Formats: sequence, C-alpha cells, structure tokens
Amino acid sequence: MTETSTAPIHRASVREWASLGVLTLAVVLLAIDGTVLALAVPSLTADLGPTATQVLWIGDVYSFALAGLLVTMGNVADRIGRKRLLLIGSVAFGLASAAAAFAQTPELLIAARALLGIAGATLMPSTLSLVRTIFRDARQRTTAIAVWSAGATGGAAAGPLVGGALLEHFWWGSVFLINIPVIIVIVIAGAILLPESKGGSRTPIDLLSAVLSVLAIVPLVYAVKHVAGHGFDWTVPLTALLGIGAGWWFVRRQKRLTTPLIDLQLFRIPAFSGAVVANSLSVFALSGLLFFFSQYLQLVRGFTPLLAGAAELPATLASIAVIAIIGLLSRRVGPGRSIGLGLAVAAVGMAGLAVAEGLPTYWGIAIALAVVGLGVGVSMTLSTDAVVAAAPRERAGAASAISETGYELGVALGIAVLGSLQTAFYRSNLDVTGDGLATGLADRVRESLASASQVLQPGSPVLDHARAAFTGGMQLASICAAVALAVAAAVALRVIPNRQDGPHEH
Repeated sequence: MTETSTAPIHRASVREWASLGVLTLAVVLLAIDGTVLALAVPSLTADLGPTATQVLWIGDVYSFALAGLLVTMGNVADRIGRKRLLLIGSVAFGLASAAAAFAQTPELLIAARALLGIAGATLMPSTLSLVRTIFRDARQRTTAIAVWSAGATGGAAAGPLVGGALLEHFWWGSVFLINIPVIIVIVIAGAILLPESKGGSRTPIDLLSAVLSVLAIVPLVYAVKHVAGHGFDWTVPLTALLGIGAGWWFVRRQKRLTTPLIDLQLFRIPAFSGAVVANSLSVFALSGLLFFFSQYLQLVRGFTPLLAGAAELPATLASIAVIAIIGLLSRRVGPGRSIGLGLAVAAVGMAGLAVAEGLPTYWGIAIALAVVGLGVGVSMTLSTDAVVAAAPRERAGAASAISETGYELGVALGIAVLGSLQTAFYRSNLDVTGDGLATGLADRVRESLASASQVLQPGSPVLDHARAAFTGGMQLASICAAVALAVAAAVALRVIPNRQDGPHEH
C-alpha cells in the first residue's frame, strides 16, 4: 500500500516499541494456551475422570469459541476501542484461567475453556489492529509485525515446552494458572503504554450477521475436527451443510448492509485476498504436521515431553531470526515475491523433514525444522503485513479478524485433513492379524500409536511395527504439507503484487 502523504512519516518512539512488547506478550499467551493443554490431558483425565467425548470438548471448545467470534470481536474493537476491548478481554482471560485451573468437574472445565476462547477472540484482532495504528511507517510496521508473528509461532511451539516443564513439578491446573501473572503484566502495562484507537463507524453491529458468522464457522470447524477425531458419520455432512448455508446467507447479507461485518470489497484488493489465502494454506500445512509431531518425538523417538518441546525449538528460533532480515527482504525483493520465496523455502524444508523422519539421528530433523521455520516466518509476517496494510485504518480490527479467522480455519483444516491422512496411512500399513493378538488388543493397536504404546510392552515386535507405520504416516503428511506450501507459494507469486496498492491512509 502507498504510505505517502503530505504530512511527515510518523516514526515510532521508544514508548511505542515498548507497547509492542505488551501486544506480543498477549499473542504469545494465546498461542501457548492453544497448545499447552495436550500434555496435561493424561493427568486431568486421571483427576476428573472425563469421558472420551468430554476430553475432546475440553480440547476443542477453545478453538470453536475463538474462531467463531473473531469477526464479531474485530468489529466490536473498531467501535468501542481496541485498547478498551484488549484490557477487558485480558481480565476475562485471567478469570477464566483461574476457573479452568480449579475446575472440579469435566463440565466446569469445558465451560471455562469456552470462556477462554471467547476472551481470546477479543485479544487477537485488537493486538494486530493496534500494531497497525501505532506503527504508521511501512518499514517499522513490517518489523513490528515480524515481532508479533514470532510471538504467535513461538508461543505455539513453546506450549508443549511450558506444559512439559510445569507438569514435571505441578498438577495439571498449573498450565492455566501460569496465565494469571502474564495477564497482570498485560493489563497494567497496557493501561499505561497503549494508545486508544477506534474505527470511524458508530452504527451498531448487525446482530444477525454476528450470529451467522458464528454459525458459518463453528459447524465447519466441528465437522473437520470430527472427521479427524472420529471419522466420517452423519454429523459431518449435517454440520458442514449448516456452516455452508449460514456462510451463504452471511455473504448475501453483507452485500446489502451499509456497514457490513466483513467488507467484501477488501477481497477485491489482490494484496489482501492473496495474502489471506497464502497465509491460510501455510498455516494448514504447518499445523497439520505439528499436531502429530510431538507424538512422533515422544512415541517413536522416545523423547520426554520436555525434551520433545525443546526439540521443536529450531523452527521457533528460525522464525524469530526473520525479524533481522524481513525489512531488507521486503524492500529489495518486494512483498509478493518475498512471500512466495518464503513459502517455497518452507516447502523444501517440509520435504526434507519427510526424509529426516526416517533417519536414525535428530540433526536432520533440526535442520529441516529450521528451514521450515525460516520460510513460514517470512511468509506469515509479510502476508499478515499485506492484510493489515491493504485495509483502511478505520477497518483495521475487522480486517485483522478476517486474517485471524483464516488462520484458525487453516489450523482446523490442517489438523483434520493431514491428521486423517496420517491416521489412515498408519492403519493401512499396520497388519496385526498374524501377530496372535486378541481382538480387543489388536483394536487398541489399530486405534493409534499412543494407544498401542499403552497396551504393548517396550521392545515388542508389534510395537516396533506400529512405530514404523506411524513414521510412514508422518512422512506422507509431511509430503502433503510440502505440496500445500508449494501451492501457497504459487498463489502468492501470481496474486500478491510487489507494490501494496490499497486505500490511502486516513
């Protein structure tokens, strides 16, 4: 987007860079909360005794609430003030964290996780739109978004590491209680450092559109998660049709409203639409792989939870290193080519990971993860920057919410599609009929490698066979992820321009 104006370019002060630290801390917190729970499931299951369905809801309801409300909360932020909503949401997040930590029943934990998702939906669009407001200079804004993106990717990767460290010393509720001191810092520092900003619209939010946006997203996320977790049954087409129908109604309604919840005109800006698609595809590839990667490290490689979290750090460190080069790369190469290049590098790294997963040493995995982290770090930073820069400042919250919704859908679809491929490959390559196992035991082995590891003795030939089948499934998922990243690279090179032409600053 052209940042030229008759007024001098506003350069960020030390105070404004400090405010970026507050916003990044909020993003890190949300990203950690999305992944930290996986390691705590065994201990909370032993304590609370939830059913298998309740365990799924404890894990999934957070992402359902978060993804379903992002668009609405982005618009709320534009109207009542992004700083105000961020601080209100932070307090709510802290209270919900305490409720989750001390939940005495599975039902109370599910309710607390839903409240965490609702509060999280108020934070994500507010953080990104405040970055847009605070950093007016295009170069500084790109650097700021690189820091913000590193917080998001680093937080997601740090979740298992934080969870593993806490669970070695404390009970499962500690993975929620750790949020509270961070929230206190965000609220106090945010109240002091963050500026208030609002959009131009004062019209009330269309409530029917808000409901339709939830009905369009949550059933679709449920459908893909259900396929990944349980396989295909009658609920999948029913919920998918509900989501598609609500989405169709939502789009028709937006075209008629004077102040729509989503400004569909934004998708006519190549930098915006191309960046949303490229970002969603890259997240699809990364999340679908990493969802099973921690299991691979623990169940196949024999790593402890803490060591498995540490083993994923090369991707995080490489994505953080992007901060040092992103401004120069964008100026010299251009955003469209840089995003395409980043995605192509990530595709090469993902293909390398497919090879390294079958090798006996860890170092090939570390190098491949670093290459993936570097490529995804570049592409996510610049595609997020393209989304934010292409929208008018007064619609920054709504535009940020579209980007975040694409991100959440990419996560859900990646886990469902690549996860289903991985599981299908594991089961198709696992022949236990000739191993003399009882029917019930054979079923447990076929269910998953985690289940097989619980019922088979270490050193069992069947367990070794199951590990080999799981590794083969991981390699297939890695190749599919590499193909998705290559497609995203082609989209970026074809659609995203190397000059960001959008609406002028207001």
